[in-house]
Amino acid sequence: MTAKLPQPGELDPIETASRDEIAALQLERLKWSVRYTYDNVEPYRRKCLDKGVHPDDLKSLADLGRFPFMTKSDLRDNYPFGLFAVPVKQIRRLHASSGTTGKPVVVGYTENDLNNWANLVARSIRAAGGRSGDMVHVAYGYGMFTGGLGAHYGVERLGCTVVPMSGGQTEKQVQQILDFRPDIIMVTPSYSLVIAEEFERLGIPPEEISLKVGIFGAEPWGQGMRAEIERKLGLDAVDIYGLTEVMGPGVACECIESKDGPVIWEDHFYPEIIDPETGEVLPDGEQGELVFTSLTKEGFPVIRYRTRDLTRLLAPTSRSFRRMDKIVGRSDDMLIVRGVNVFPTQIEEQILREPRLTGNYQIVLTRDGHLDNVEVRCELQRELTGKVGRGAIEEISRSVAHHIKTLIGISTRVQVMDFDTIPRTQTGKARRVIDQRPKQL
Repeated sequence: MTAKLPQPGELDPIETASRDEIAALQLERLKWSVRYTYDNVEPYRRKCLDKGVHPDDLKSLADLGRFPFMTKSDLRDNYPFGLFAVPVKQIRRLHASSGTTGKPVVVGYTENDLNNWANLVARSIRAAGGRSGDMVHVAYGYGMFTGGLGAHYGVERLGCTVVPMSGGQTEKQVQQILDFRPDIIMVTPSYSLVIAEEFERLGIPPEEISLKVGIFGAEPWGQGMRAEIERKLGLDAVDIYGLTEVMGPGVACECIESKDGPVIWEDHFYPEIIDPETGEVLPDGEQGELVFTSLTKEGFPVIRYRTRDLTRLLAPTSRSFRRMDKIVGRSDDMLIVRGVNVFPTQIEEQILREPRLTGNYQIVLTRDGHLDNVEVRCELQRELTGKVGRGAIEEISRSVAHHIKTLIGISTRVQVMDFDTIPRTQTGKARRVIDQRPKQL
């Protein structure tokens, strides 16, 4: 796997600008975005009035911390179009979240928004090593989910050939990869492992798979998962970040030459890290909740939107923009087990320390009286199923449980199962946690 390093003239000038130049552009656009949202989004104007702030109070980037947050509750309370800044007749496309925990979040895009989105996804694919003329297999779901269409138009904008496969039909996914020989795949990390298992079933080794780069997003994944995907598919695994409320995929993306955290496209999105309990803005390098303000969006601008994603802001490396660390988890996905805060990705990392296990796992939570019980279900690699004795399985189970206890602080029962026992995702995001504990009243 050889990284495609950017050549002179390939990058947008702002990607290599000075931090002073970036800050000046951000302040100019931030003043516009806050004023525009205040003038055109009545629910946000009410929040500003309640907090006693006005767009004229924004004189520096630091002043943004005086303005109110937007949350997912605001979006649901104003369903479907109450936070749009333009009449619906000026909206060229609608997308929406799944709405599994309530009303879906509906977002709208003007023509200019769609143009910016395509440009940013194209920039992201280029950062990941893609170039004009490459073929890109898109296995994100199409439809109301932003992943498929968001990726699709970015692929075309970069001058690549798009294979609009969407999710599911794993055998057909693999057959098309074999027949078309694409260079890049865009897919969730959990579904990429399902595709990898189909290649294994067919006896096709990683070195015979055409894919050179995988651009993975839509769910948290750690370094252990990266290593597993790269080993099984023989490619460079690159992290792309986005969320429906802010735009979709392409808010940030890793650069293939460094793979050290997604670079935030700070000319379009201003990031903050806050203490999730107090709302206080934290300095770069400290872990907290990621907050985004859109700088150029017209149809559905967001000011200080609380993503619930927990991460850190890191100094620039491959580009002049700051990076975000791997997402630890979401504050609303955090599990509290016997008083300990636990994120599924923490358990995932301990499972993937054991090379005899796959990246497919489930965490099952039950309660015995007042005590929480945690069962971690994981699987042997395909080639080891039926060939590993009881003693080795017990040793793997003890080892994983020991690492979870030592590094995370909770006791677990680790069940090592045969390959292909845990249900696979066919639509994108895997269901990692099954919480069977009684609901607290």
